[in-house]
Amino acid sequence: MRLSRGYRIFRGVAIALILFVMLVPLMWMVLSSFKTNVQIYDPSTVFGFTPTLENYHKVFQQANFGKFMWNSFLVAAVSTAISLVLGVPAAYSMSRFVMKRQAVVVLMARVIPGVSLLVPWYYLFSNLRMVGGYGVLILSHMFVSLPLILYILMGFFDGMPTELEEAAQVDGLTPIGAFWHVVLPLSMSGVATASILSFIFSWNNFMFALVLSGAETKTLPVAIFDFIGYASIDWGGLMAAASVVTLPIMVIALFFQKYVVSGLTAGAVKG
Repeated sequence: MRLSRGYRIFRGVAIALILFVMLVPLMWMVLSSFKTNVQIYDPSTVFGFTPTLENYHKVFQQANFGKFMWNSFLVAAVSTAISLVLGVPAAYSMSRFVMKRQAVVVLMARVIPGVSLLVPWYYLFSNLRMVGGYGVLILSHMFVSLPLILYILMGFFDGMPTELEEAAQVDGLTPIGAFWHVVLPLSMSGVATASILSFIFSWNNFMFALVLSGAETKTLPVAIFDFIGYASIDWGGLMAAASVVTLPIMVIALFFQKYVVSGLTAGAVKG
């Protein structure tokens, strides 16, 4: 009984500590986005201050963050869509035909640091005159999203019983038809999980966009640097810009968390 009570106390303290570490920086960021730079530097105005929308006006009117939000959404959505078109059938094939060598390649793509590829990519794409366009950003983000989708869906397909496909083929469907009409509808929770995580990773990607984007195609994580100058930092604008980058992803995570958790759990248990 003492151990059970002690465990509950320890769990409650641990959860409270984790929430404190995670939520306090976010709360400070959001509050600072409604302050002037003078108020941000003043410890006495942590909560007692008059909110201002000047920072958000600066972000959307002067810094043109609406354009950069569209860039981030376009690159994340297109790279995720293409990765799904390529990754779903590839994951199914690698799962059903036990392609161990190809699975090792996928695992290597997951663990290889992206920074090690930036120099050859920049050299290659600059010779192809693609640097600064949307195409090079989409291709570079697919380096992250495609292995992620393969990694999630391979475990999901591994746990799906083959008897369903065999029964469908006995009823007259081809192997492709069995995949399209039977396997794919049953795996939509895994597909949703992979697509949501792929979109989030692409939205937050900074390194590829910093090197390969142009003035008109840079994404939100890169655009935040506009508020960091050589001699000073516009903390109010920086916090407002960071809130603009962070809050949409938080909303997506809150609304679709049950699909992400169910998809990852299904893949883990079945795999």
